[in-house]
Amino acid sequence: MLQKKRILFIANEMSPYLELTEFAEIVNKLAIKSNDNGFEVRCIMPRFGVVNERRHRLHEVVRLSGINVSVDNDDYPLQIKVASLPNARLQVYFLDNEDLFKRKFIFHDEGDKWFEDNGLRTVFYCKGALETVKKFGWPPDVIHCSGWMTGLIPLYLKTVYKKEPVFAHSKCVFTIGQNTFKEKLGPDFLKTANIHATMKDKDLEPYKDASNSALFRGGATYADAITFGAEKVDKKLVEEFGKIRGKKVLSFNAESDLTDYLQLYTDLSK
Repeated sequence: MLQKKRILFIANEMSPYLELTEFAEIVNKLAIKSNDNGFEVRCIMPRFGVVNERRHRLHEVVRLSGINVSVDNDDYPLQIKVASLPNARLQVYFLDNEDLFKRKFIFHDEGDKWFEDNGLRTVFYCKGALETVKKFGWPPDVIHCSGWMTGLIPLYLKTVYKKEPVFAHSKCVFTIGQNTFKEKLGPDFLKTANIHATMKDKDLEPYKDASNSALFRGGATYADAITFGAEKVDKKLVEEFGKIRGKKVLSFNAESDLTDYLQLYTDLSK
C-alpha cells in the first residue's frame, strides 16, 4: 500500500483559532480538504494569548516539551500544545513561550503600539516550527507556509535545515498575502534572523527592508512554489512573483474550490 503524502501547514492564523485576514479560513479549508483527499495533514500556528485554551481544548504535549530555541545567543523554552480541528480528525499544534506569546495582544499593544520584539518573535516561531517537526520525526512532503510571520521558513529550509533528514524531500509552498502592518521589524532583524554560522549575509538580502513586503519577498524567493492569498497584495510583489521561471505559481481566485492547491501539492510531492 502506498504511503500517504504528508502536508504540513505552518501559518500565522487559522480558523477558528485566530482570524486576522481572510486566508485564516482558507488554511482551515485547505487542511480539511487535503485530509479528506488522502493526504496526511498536520498544522502549526503560534499560541498567541488571544487563543482561548479552554474553548478550543488545547493541552500540552509533554513528549514534545523540553525544546529550547536558541535565538541571538539566548535560549527560549518552547511549549507545544495541541488541539483537534473541529469537525475534522486533524491535529493543530500551537507553539508557545511565556515571554513572547502570553500577552493578550497579537502584534500591537492596547494603545496600538507595535511590539518591539516582533522580529524576535518571528525568528523564534520560524525556527521553533522546524525544531518541532524534527521532534515529531514526521517528514513532510510539502510544507505550506502562509502569513508574513512564516517568511523565514523557506530560507531556513534551503540553508540551515537542508541536511536534516526529516526535510530531505520536503518542498515548500509560500503564500503571499495582503500587507497588514506598516511598521518595520527593527534594525537588528537581519542579525536576529541569522540563526547559524553557515548563513551568509546575502542569504538574507531579500529581507533587508524588514517590512511586511520584505517578509513576503523572502518567503517567495526561497519557496519551491508561490500562491497569492488575497486580491490586494503589494503590486511590486505581483510583478516580481506573478510569473517566475522554474516555480509553479497560483494566482488568487476568490471562486476557487481549492482543487488547484491539491493539484499543486500532488505535483510537488511526486
